[in-house]
Amino acid sequence: MRRHPFAILVTASFIGAVGATEPAPVPPAPSLEQPRGLARPVDSRGFIHRWLVLEPAPVPGRLTEGAVRAALAAAPLPEKPGLPREGETVTLANDVLTWHALDSTNYNLNLFHFARANSKPTSNVLFWIVTTVDSPQEMHDVRLAIGSNAASRWWLNGELVIALNDDRQTVIDDGVSRRLTLRRGRNVIRAAVINGGGATDFCARFLDADDKPVTTLTASTSGDSR
Repeated sequence: MRRHPFAILVTASFIGAVGATEPAPVPPAPSLEQPRGLARPVDSRGFIHRWLVLEPAPVPGRLTEGAVRAALAAAPLPEKPGLPREGETVTLANDVLTWHALDSTNYNLNLFHFARANSKPTSNVLFWIVTTVDSPQEMHDVRLAIGSNAASRWWLNGELVIALNDDRQTVIDDGVSRRLTLRRGRNVIRAAVINGGGATDFCARFLDADDKPVTTLTASTSGDSR
């Protein structure tokens, strides 16, 4: 049976409209992978590659010092003994968010790719991140050195040691703490990264008393802090 040209046009338009409603495939996070083994050594430049990352919480995304304080107060990380675990959920800003254990194949961890791969927003968001570093001995006069896009706050063993504000790119050692002591054994790093829009990522390492990278540490995201 011969079909009328108008019917063919309508049918094609209908198929196109249906196809247009199908969600686009979510791109993978190319530099992120599931951790293998209980711990991962830092690399030859001291960068930490293993982290627990919480899915982003919505915040206004302003990056001044006062705005960052307000965002942290609006979406605080619940205090609990030990570390969060892979797959554990928490409720922040009325959203149920999941922790993900990740290894980054790069020196930095790409939060934009992480959020997009999990179908989460990448703008006006706060990411909480946690890891532990195990030191073979007590180390004095070390400094935590980080870069973040954009604003961030960093705690070592519960003490705030770095605060960066304003819109900024991730630059290696952009924020450097005062001289600190790493305990023998496990040390907990906790951080919050706030992004207003566009790319977002971070990097972190320790520098020794001579400002050279500490390369004897291992990072873990399992077990209780001690």
